[in-house]
Amino acid sequence: MLANKTAVITGSTSGIGLGCARAFAEKGANVVINGLGDADEIEKTRAAIEADFGVRCTYSPANMLKGDEIAGMIADAEKEFGGVDILVNNAGIQFVSPVDEFPVDKWDAIIAINLTSAFHAIRAALPGMKSKGWGRIINTASAHALVASPYKSAYVAAKHGIAGLTKTVALEVAQQGITVNAICPGYVWTPLVEAQIPDTMKARNMTEEQVKNDVMLAAQPTKQFVTIEQVAGYAVFLCSDTASSITGSILPIDGGWTAH
Repeated sequence: MLANKTAVITGSTSGIGLGCARAFAEKGANVVINGLGDADEIEKTRAAIEADFGVRCTYSPANMLKGDEIAGMIADAEKEFGGVDILVNNAGIQFVSPVDEFPVDKWDAIIAINLTSAFHAIRAALPGMKSKGWGRIINTASAHALVASPYKSAYVAAKHGIAGLTKTVALEVAQQGITVNAICPGYVWTPLVEAQIPDTMKARNMTEEQVKNDVMLAAQPTKQFVTIEQVAGYAVFLCSDTASSITGSILPIDGGWTAH
């Protein structure tokens, strides 16, 4: 389905991003992964993608706080693979605090990594996509692109910004064979989410099940975590011919959260 295509996925050394990288590779795409982590583990992850799916996979250490490095990542991918066909803006961080106590440096970092990095990547990738007359841009947003939660002002602002950026770029390139969409997951079962459970159990004097059901899944009517595989499958679908008329869409995959 995606043979001879190249996908760049930011924040893809673990979690949703890695799930997307592997899903694209399974469909035949070469992939560029990016993100933080132990160098040896990243190399194992990169090599496993090549071994498991018979595609080429490279790693970019581009810092999502630095626009020139993001542009360089796209340029390197174009040089290595002859173009970038699919861009998944997935990198993100979180911090929770009342807005009047929110550390300024945390606000700046969240806006930079969760929102501004997507601008830099899109800006760098679009000329090549336009020249080919084909491209898929997928922004990993969140249910928080559609609704808000207390104490997450920077994250919610950034994800609402991603929704606006998605719609704007989609309109600009609608006649050039390029689609631009945002996937909005609810709580996804990732290593980062799992790691939050012990501290939350202690802070709230709850059992593990209470943390999952009464805290994490309180807003999701299904009471089920979204899986990495479901989000990755959604991303693959958006690159298919069937989805070629889906653009400028803010697409929940949230167990009914935003139906409230």
